[in-house]
Amino acid sequence: MEHIPAAAWLTEAASAADQHGPGDLLRIVLIVSAVGIVLLAWFLLRGYRQDDD
Repeated sequence: MEHIPAAAWLTEAASAADQHGPGDLLRIVLIVSAVGIVLLAWFLLRGYRQDDD
């Protein structure tokens, strides 16, 4: 595998995004957001658990 400088890699990624549209990036952002919301809800709501001993 050849080494590609970061600037060249970003340029290639930007040009590829123009060709394919925002579909993949949007899908990744939505999935990461959904997972983040679930984890945040779990973290915030775990203190409301009632331990009936």
